[in-house]
Amino acid sequence: MHTYLVLISVTALALVSGTAAAGQEISNDLSRCAAGKGPAVLVNVQGVKEARGNVRVQSYAATPGSWLAKGRWLHRIESRASAGNMSFCMPVPSEGKYGIAVRHDRNGNGKTDFTQDGGGFSNNPSVSILNLGKPSVSKVAFDAGPGVTRITINLKYM
Repeated sequence: MHTYLVLISVTALALVSGTAAAGQEISNDLSRCAAGKGPAVLVNVQGVKEARGNVRVQSYAATPGSWLAKGRWLHRIESRASAGNMSFCMPVPSEGKYGIAVRHDRNGNGKTDFTQDGGGFSNNPSVSILNLGKPSVSKVAFDAGPGVTRITINLKYM
């Protein structure tokens, strides 16, 4: 059952990863998350299986109409994968509620390969067949303050 749920989660990430650019693609500039900076979210991604492929982090406004909707992401950071843990600094437009989606494209082909790729979401919600791997905005939403907000996302693989 766990393998099936991961497959569903990666399917949800596939729906959003190939969207037309809606927001801004940015570099992973950790200085944006230094003391006294913000608003920004320091995203600690844990459990990257291997240093192969790319890790994509996308931010969304935590609203039902924006969360994982095609073309509705705010910022996107794409980086070469490093095994273990990776950190990303994701600026946000203002204080408020946001959601973050992460995908590890292990072979770097820009497509979701269900048996290889991993993924995760802010607040690390469990996914089920009932929500088709797309957790509700209420499960992923977190408050970003005026400074730097820290979150951890645990990647899941098949």
